[in-house]
Amino acid sequence: MKKFLYILVILFLLSGCSTAPSSSSPSSSNPLTPVTVMLDWTPNTNHTGLFVAKDNGYFAQEGLDVQFVQPSSSGTVEQLVAVGKSDFGISQQEQVTTARANDVPIISLAAIIQHNTSGFASLSTKNIHTAKDFEGRTYGGWGLPSEDAVLKALMQKENADFSKINMVNIGEADQLTSLTKDIDLTWIFYGWTGIEAELRNQPLDILWLKDVDPALDFYTPVVITSEKMLQSQPDLVRHFMKAVSEGYQYAIGHPNESAEILIKNAPEANPELIRKSQAWLSPQYQADAEKWGLQKTSVWEGYAKWLVDRSLLPKMVDPAKAFTNDFLPKS
Repeated sequence: MKKFLYILVILFLLSGCSTAPSSSSPSSSNPLTPVTVMLDWTPNTNHTGLFVAKDNGYFAQEGLDVQFVQPSSSGTVEQLVAVGKSDFGISQQEQVTTARANDVPIISLAAIIQHNTSGFASLSTKNIHTAKDFEGRTYGGWGLPSEDAVLKALMQKENADFSKINMVNIGEADQLTSLTKDIDLTWIFYGWTGIEAELRNQPLDILWLKDVDPALDFYTPVVITSEKMLQSQPDLVRHFMKAVSEGYQYAIGHPNESAEILIKNAPEANPELIRKSQAWLSPQYQADAEKWGLQKTSVWEGYAKWLVDRSLLPKMVDPAKAFTNDFLPKS
């Protein structure tokens, strides 16, 4: 049923699918080619390199006029990119893997952050230090099957009983506020929510996802596009990724200046949070990779197998169809 609904949405969107823009080489005499990028959330430090690329003129140098758009109620980022409603998008390996398993034709072009910086957080006053301590506690999440699977894996590793944890769906509620009221632990991305906790003087204990199982050190977030875009306009994709790479390289080397660029483009966000988050996240973008954006077959294969083994994915996903490094700058 889930797969049927997913495909139904795709077919519906295809009926109104727009034609992707034509590729053009950078030239001062040619008009810039319009390009849309759909974000996965409101602007935050995961997106800094994109805003740097626009603000510093890297996109314009590549002949592109890039516009950022917010997620739409008419479909997910993955669905809308697949049918050409947006040329590029920001997604996560989790979502791309599920989409590919359901034959949605999208592909990841780059890992924005090299390692998974998410984990299970609890207030330090709760004394939750291991998964065994989850027993008898309340977990607040989004109601996703993958949450159950990760929690089970973590608790089994510590010989803890998953049936003894109370699972509640907190939806879009403020996680840090919820930790002080209704729940004992939640799944956070430290580069934003963890830093926000520091600013609020809410000390947290974190059990990092990448420490639960190597297969959970997946890429989140990633830059995506459609197979059609790769096939019909490969030069445009190369120009786009060259500018994006330059934007993140700048953010890696200039966290303070990059934070100010994001603040200018995200006036509704907390400037202090952006500055502190950027200082923490800039070194994480590339981390130990040879260059920013690189993705490994082993990471894509390992995560898909982890899902299949737990019946969370209908079939294995071919990593060669899920990601490519071919459009990253060669140097």
